[in-house]
Amino acid sequence: MMSQEMNRILNGIVDISDEEFNSIAGLVRSRFGINLTEKKKALVRGRLNKVLKQQGFSSFKRYYDTVMEDETGSGLLVLVDKISTNHTFFFREKEHFNLLEEVILPEAVNRHGIRDHHDIRIWCAGCSSGEEAFTLAMVVRRFFGGHVSWKRPSILATDISCSSLEKAVEGTYVYERIKTVPEPYIKRYFHRVGIDRYQAKESLKSMIAFRRLNFMEDTFPFKGKFHIVFCRNVMIYFDNETKVDLVRKFHRYMHPEGYLFIGHSETLGRDTGMFDYIKPALYKKI
Repeated sequence: MMSQEMNRILNGIVDISDEEFNSIAGLVRSRFGINLTEKKKALVRGRLNKVLKQQGFSSFKRYYDTVMEDETGSGLLVLVDKISTNHTFFFREKEHFNLLEEVILPEAVNRHGIRDHHDIRIWCAGCSSGEEAFTLAMVVRRFFGGHVSWKRPSILATDISCSSLEKAVEGTYVYERIKTVPEPYIKRYFHRVGIDRYQAKESLKSMIAFRRLNFMEDTFPFKGKFHIVFCRNVMIYFDNETKVDLVRKFHRYMHPEGYLFIGHSETLGRDTGMFDYIKPALYKKI
């Protein structure tokens, strides 16, 4: 058995069999809703090899068995942390933020009787390392006026990845990451903390509550409903059943006629019975 395992290690890289991949993919799908197709096999092998090396595993089977036996759940968190895709940047799909500021926020104020900035509620679902949430905060702050005081967060930003949330809470980015932010926003909402590093100011951070959330939970611990939900480029990683279930949850936790933004590579279809199609990647709750 040991010789077989050693034969599957080449140049320090542990290979993964179809059976091992299917076990890990099934676990990730059942616990987190992420659909790892056969095309993701190389990605899983690459991202988890460092974990195997650090923890002294010579095969993916031994690693999988240990994760399954871990009653604390910490091994499972590390697993999903490694295989989660966290590609994002500031002002991604900029037309969404233009729509938010010019059309949707004014409409929300008029329709929902929002008296001031404290009443608006936005959910950034799948926030990764925070770029989208901070972009939302800048747009919302500009709309309501930069002089106002945020005594409580208006934006809930959630993700499954603990490491991504740690980066988001810190709110520090190298210039290469922040260069898509308009220069006036950088000057107003960030301060330099190194030669090439910028950190979001407390005036921006105070607008956002970062929390870990698993979309597979039956219910979410929300006290109120949201006027706007951003869940962009997240559902492409789910199978259809998981995606439909998540859309139902979005509907449940949104105000009537609230807006849902998704990624341009995603679609809900035009006859969900829950949302009206407005334009590509934008839907309104029925």
